[in-house]
Amino acid sequence: MKQPTLVVLAAGMGSRFGGLKQMTPVDDHGNSILHYSIYDACAAGFGKVVFVIKHAIEEDFKKITAGLEKHIEVAYVYQETDMLPEGYSVPEGRVKPWGTGHAVLCAKDEIDGPFVVINSDDFYGRGAYLTIAEFLRQERAENEHAMVGYLLRNALTENGSVARGVCESRDGLLTKVTERTKIFKRGEDAAFTEDDVHFELLPGDTLVSMNFWGFQPSLLDELERQFPSFLQESLPKNPTKCEFFLPFATDELIQTGKAFVHMLQTDETWYGVTYREDLASVQAAIAAMHKAGIYPDTLFD
Repeated sequence: MKQPTLVVLAAGMGSRFGGLKQMTPVDDHGNSILHYSIYDACAAGFGKVVFVIKHAIEEDFKKITAGLEKHIEVAYVYQETDMLPEGYSVPEGRVKPWGTGHAVLCAKDEIDGPFVVINSDDFYGRGAYLTIAEFLRQERAENEHAMVGYLLRNALTENGSVARGVCESRDGLLTKVTERTKIFKRGEDAAFTEDDVHFELLPGDTLVSMNFWGFQPSLLDELERQFPSFLQESLPKNPTKCEFFLPFATDELIQTGKAFVHMLQTDETWYGVTYREDLASVQAAIAAMHKAGIYPDTLFD
């Protein structure tokens, strides 16, 4: 089986964090969360990484990824607002990217086998990469995909609310993902609100999506098919802000029976810098992993 490709979504800016999170160092050697993702992917046997970026950050982004090509094949693709199907144009005033589904579609020409999609600013833990790589190395049908779910208690911040996709499954297959945009930590559990007044408990062992997906290449054809339909339906309603999200595109395939998504699970702890206040705890956690021998003193020689 072909080594899986890692597609890293790095075109977005971190508005709540207050800067370009992809470039923020989390250790004493200047490595960002992104470097740890690539290190863990290499350890899990990935053969290629494709960075989805914007031309506006290209120069700075390539400075922090310089040298990675010594360890893994590297490609860069670009997500821009004018990358649209024939017959469509950028609406007046549109600045916002077209969403994660569009970002993956922008990488289509660099993918020729099974692939994994991650966010550039999330620390997923090596176990998640090993789990998804093992799944993708097995013989699979062309419409057989996977998602790695995290225990909610392992995917929260102390510094505010987070958005998470709450997963439902049956017989090991993902059946539904419900987006909860305001989840707050409550000890080992959590609670979410839709109106900032009423809160509903979410147990800490609830499985949630952290946008860690494993796909067969057929998914790219489905994205290409869905995107024009999305534009036709959404542009009249919200021309400057509508987004073609990868989970929504995947859910359509699940609900119509065109694809199956295996619900995998990891006990890894997610780390991220949703808020600037999160940075210190991420740095402390990574320092502890170095001390425990999970990572060497320097990631890449």
